[in-house]
Amino acid sequence: MAEEKTYPMTEEGKAKLEKELENLKTVTRPQIIERIKIARGFGDLSENSEYESAKDEQSNIESRISLVETMLHNAEIIDSNAVAADEVSIGKLVSFKELPDEEPESYTIVGAAEADPMSGKISNDSPIARSLIGHKVGDEVEIKIPAGSMKVSILSVKNAE
Repeated sequence: MAEEKTYPMTEEGKAKLEKELENLKTVTRPQIIERIKIARGFGDLSENSEYESAKDEQSNIESRISLVETMLHNAEIIDSNAVAADEVSIGKLVSFKELPDEEPESYTIVGAAEADPMSGKISNDSPIARSLIGHKVGDEVEIKIPAGSMKVSILSVKNAE
């Protein structure tokens, strides 16, 4: 039997997914069911765009519920305190600069399920995070990215807040 995929995440990421799941089941799903009920009242379902739209949305929501349930069931909570304080891992805020003299950048490394690059949270599956994980402050790391590669120096590592 194939091994089930695990979803590494922080405790905060798990709590966020649990909240999302609760909202999907108790708020969003009932709203869509009500929309379907109303749309059925508009008559012929074969030409009823409101009904089709609501059914499509229901399908999307049910798929998301299923995915979130799977992610929570197979969650692997990463304790960033279990690794050295200056070692890059999931749950750590990492500052680095591209060599030779670029501006410093900072990212929090999180599980793929909680990644949000616009707010500085990058997935542990991203090229940058994969290259940095396991390295320590002061290390120079070669990062392979779609545009080629870059060399960075790790400036600081601390537990994310």
